Amino acid sequence: MTPPLTSGSTQSSANLPQSLPDWRISDELIPYPEALDFMEKRVEAIHKGSAGELIWFLEHPPLITSGTSARTEDLIDPERFPVFHAGRGGQYTYHGPGQRIAYVMLDLRKRGQDLRRYIWQLEEWIILTLKAFGIDGERRDGRVGIWVAHGDGREDKIAAIGVRVRRWITYHGLSINLAPDLQHFESIVPCGISQHGVTSIKQLGADATMATLDSALQETFEAVFAT
Repeated sequence: MTPPLTSGSTQSSANLPQSLPDWRISDELIPYPEALDFMEKRVEAIHKGSAGELIWFLEHPPLITSGTSARTEDLIDPERFPVFHAGRGGQYTYHGPGQRIAYVMLDLRKRGQDLRRYIWQLEEWIILTLKAFGIDGERRDGRVGIWVAHGDGREDKIAAIGVRVRRWITYHGLSINLAPDLQHFESIVPCGISQHGVTSIKQLGADATMATLDSALQETFEAVFAT
């Protein structure tokens, strides 16, 4: 489970985190502008040292976010859901009820200042979490996110990753499809990839709730990020 290191990165003990982040779980649906405003303020506070690292679990009402690489032609039904420009990397992503979003606000100044390694860690975090429910999530070269292969050549996306970093403080993060309305994804070409589909933990027949998914995410976090 050793992550790749990029040129110029470091793993010295001085750069390793001394404590785990705080956790916040919101039970209500959080409007996207409210979430973005909170993240912006928290990132600034973390940078100044007036607040600690935070991982925020939440759900959004149905909406679309567009990343810095979003292509207009991939927004199939622009009137169906509100569209927000996220400022993160990536393309169009759907968010909605039944999807666990984890907004990850970490201080990479304490974690090696290696963005490629950080992306690998987010992927590994999802993979280990899905494994707790008997699901084999996989990386794919050239495709962001985590994928499930069905053995007949079909592959479906089960989790998305979109990251922004400001002065080595991360925000935005990842989303895992627990039990969203998968028809809602038809309003976009998810992450610009039309030849593959989208799936969820529920569709794959795994026994999971939002509470058990949150517990698995918390349990697997330390194995990936505290090393």
